[in-house]
Amino acid sequence: MRGVCYLPTEHDCHTERGLTLARRWLFGLTIALGLWPGLGLAGDHDLTPREIYERDSSAVVMIIGYSNSGQRGSGGTGSIIQQDGFVLTNAHVVIEESTGKPYPRLTIYLKPDRVSGDPKMDLSRSAKGRVVAFSQSLDLALIKLEGPPGPFPVLELDDSDRIEIGDRVVAIGHPEQGGLWTLTTGTISAQFDNFNATKGKSVFQTEAGLNRGNSGGPLLDTGGRMIGINTAIARLASDGVAITNISFSLKSNVAKRWLQDQGVSFREVLAADRPAPDTSASRSIPPLGEYHTLPQNPPASAMTAPPSPPIAASAKPYNLDRLISERSRAEADLEEMIKDMRNKFGGR
Repeated sequence: MRGVCYLPTEHDCHTERGLTLARRWLFGLTIALGLWPGLGLAGDHDLTPREIYERDSSAVVMIIGYSNSGQRGSGGTGSIIQQDGFVLTNAHVVIEESTGKPYPRLTIYLKPDRVSGDPKMDLSRSAKGRVVAFSQSLDLALIKLEGPPGPFPVLELDDSDRIEIGDRVVAIGHPEQGGLWTLTTGTISAQFDNFNATKGKSVFQTEAGLNRGNSGGPLLDTGGRMIGINTAIARLASDGVAITNISFSLKSNVAKRWLQDQGVSFREVLAADRPAPDTSASRSIPPLGEYHTLPQNPPASAMTAPPSPPIAASAKPYNLDRLISERSRAEADLEEMIKDMRNKFGGR
């Protein structure tokens, strides 16, 4: 009869209820997979600098390399990239400039649960390290932690090709006259291929704050993934004018290709007994803390830091030169004590 609306039967109610549940399930699946317009994958969102630091800083280490006498040395930052203790850093952190060989002594400092600002407490977890491969032209080195067993927290090398100018980034490192495990933020300012006429050396330019001690540390994207290895800064032009907010980070894809080109897979590294430098032509840029003109090489005068205002000793959380000297002296004392004990008990 026309104009009459019949009540649904029990069968109709079950059918409609089933269709409603199916629609809800499909809608939820669409959202979860990121297929709904304007929505990304679940969990695919930018982290805050604080979240990045809390998640990634434990995989960042401090590195010092020094001669047997402790009179020469260098220091910087590194990233643990393998759970069994492989660390990626800059070659200039661990390779002695005068010899082109690794420093005979390397010490790696692991991050404490809480950074207090007291170097004696913050640098209480240490281990020896060994260089297993390096490239001076690309300014890369791979180190093996020796001593404490893993597994260690790690930072994975991500795809740097997806990063564009304007993307936000975060750096973690140990700038001298600053704090240990310091966090700085910035953006990608520019990109360069074959930087400083070195084939295959692609870098990001960033204004994230970097200084001496940040060498070899990670440059992270907003997802906390490593997309660069911090390697150099520009501070003086050829006429002595200060340059600010220009720092350089080697792209992560360069590091990944270097590991493959050297024939150093992570399994092969486990059996490596000695460093394996590459033999490609090198025209390396100055390490962090030194000065150079961009893009030409600077005159000798531009390689010297300008006079700095005096800084109170209490303002320095750590002093790299003092740290190297103290560490060298402590190791020498320990070795002397072990030698005396061996002589004492061996003579009986």
